[in-house]
Amino acid sequence: MSMNVAIDGPAGAGKSTIAKKVAAKMEYIYVDTGAMYRSLALYFIRKGINKDDEAKISEAVKECDVTIEYEDGQQQVLLNGENVTGLIRTEEVGNMASSSSTYKAVRAKLLDLQRKLASENDVIMDGRDIGTVILPNAQAKIFLTASVDTRANRRYKELKDKGESPDLEKIKKDIEERDYRDSHRDEAPLKQADDAVLVDTSDMSIDEVTDRLIEIIKSKI
Repeated sequence: MSMNVAIDGPAGAGKSTIAKKVAAKMEYIYVDTGAMYRSLALYFIRKGINKDDEAKISEAVKECDVTIEYEDGQQQVLLNGENVTGLIRTEEVGNMASSSSTYKAVRAKLLDLQRKLASENDVIMDGRDIGTVILPNAQAKIFLTASVDTRANRRYKELKDKGESPDLEKIKKDIEERDYRDSHRDEAPLKQADDAVLVDTSDMSIDEVTDRLIEIIKSKI
C-alpha cells in the first residue's frame, strides 16, 4: 500500500518548498497540485477569459489536458503537451488559479489525476484541500501555516531575488484576499483536517520545518 502525506495550508506558507525537501529526503514523489491549477489558469489567461466567468472557464477546461512527468525527480507540468512548468509562477497566474480553482468543473478535472498518482506511489501532495477532500485517507496530514507578514516578506524576497521590483503592501493585500477566497469558497474550502498536525513556520527555518515534518511522517508509518 502506498504511503500518502497530505500538506495543506494558505498561500505562501512554504508548502511547496518544504514538501520538495521532505520528498527528496524520504524518496517519495512530490505532487504539486497548485502547479496543476496554475497550468489551467495559464490557459484561461491565454484565452482572455475573465476570472469571474465560471461558465466560460467551465467550458474551456474541457479543452485542457494536464499531465505530470518527472525529470530527475522534479515534477514537470504539461498543458496540452507543452511543458509550462517555467511559465506558471507569476502573480497573474496565481490570482487566476486562486479564483478559477473555486469552480467545480476545474477541481473535477484534476481530482482523478491526483488520486491516481497517490494510489500508485508514495507521495507528498500539497494544496488547500488535500487532507480534507483529495486524500481524506492519507496516513499523515499536516497543516502548514505562517503569519500574513511572514508570508508576504518571504514572497517579497523571492521576487526581489528574481530581479523584480515588488510592492510589499500589495503582496500582503493579495495574500489576505487569497486567504479569504480560499477559506470561504463553496467548493472544497481551505481548512485544517480534524486529524492534521498544525505546524506554524513563522519562526522556523526551512531545515527546522523539514525535520519536524519528517518526524511527524515517520510517526505515522
